[in-house]
Amino acid sequence: MSRRVYVNAAVWILLLTVPLWFPWVGGYTSLATRVVIYALGAMALNLLLGFTGCMSFGQAAYFGLGGYGTGLALIHLTNSTVLAVVLGTALGGAAAFIVGPLIMHRRGIYFAMITVAVGQIFYFIAERWNSFTGGEDGLTFTRQPIHFGTVVIPLDTVWFYYFVLFFFAVGAAVMGLLLNAPLGHTWVAIRENRRRATFLGIHVERYVWASFAIAGLIAGLAGSLNALQNNFISPANLFWIESGNFVIMAVLGGMRSFWGPLIGSIILFGIQDYVSSYFPNNWELVIGVLFIIVVIFFPNGVLGIIRQRTKSA
Repeated sequence: MSRRVYVNAAVWILLLTVPLWFPWVGGYTSLATRVVIYALGAMALNLLLGFTGCMSFGQAAYFGLGGYGTGLALIHLTNSTVLAVVLGTALGGAAAFIVGPLIMHRRGIYFAMITVAVGQIFYFIAERWNSFTGGEDGLTFTRQPIHFGTVVIPLDTVWFYYFVLFFFAVGAAVMGLLLNAPLGHTWVAIRENRRRATFLGIHVERYVWASFAIAGLIAGLAGSLNALQNNFISPANLFWIESGNFVIMAVLGGMRSFWGPLIGSIILFGIQDYVSSYFPNNWELVIGVLFIIVVIFFPNGVLGIIRQRTKSA
């Protein structure tokens, strides 16, 4: 069996048993839930950044739209939490699909700046449309228990973690299948040499559009789960700073590694939770210093360091 199989098995065993061992290391289930949710959002960004080579600072737009779609569905359309997740995910994916043609012809800094601009448009719409989105005050709602015939799953803290983990598994499986398919190999070819890919007859812009749309769909799923965890969604979840958090997670963990964003999410929220308990206003400074060190000295992230040590051992 390959090393990848063992690594994947270890990751899933750890994730499935989090409520058992996480309290022993000073954590709590709600924190683990948040880590998994944001890891999914960072993994979505990694499709663009790590595997397609396109920097996006607007990923929070689709993350936030997924949350708004779920919240609005629970308020106005349905009592089904699962259906609300599907609708929120679809809203994030649809928005990314529509925006894709506007940006797929751009490269480098121009691509990044357009994603920021589009993301801020969604942010200001959510902030100013008070009658529908709640404006700056956001939307408050309540996630509903899941009914399987006579069986009711209450979605309390532990059950909600496994609810989130199920959708995380779905999102991870979709991304894993795509990255191991010809589509994923084409994304990597575009990342490595966009000009050569064009000369080979690859319609680069269409593949970038596909990567952008799928990343938006997965980000919408993460945003939907985030809204359910908080029973709340606000324009802050669409702001560009949230997009920056996804970039930080991907870079810290390892941009070109499948599980890198998960490691980055653990680092980010672990430091935030631990440092803020002692120095409430300084945890961002620690993250900033760590980010600079990784970018300068360890551009492949934490997983890159581990791989180098493993090969040299």
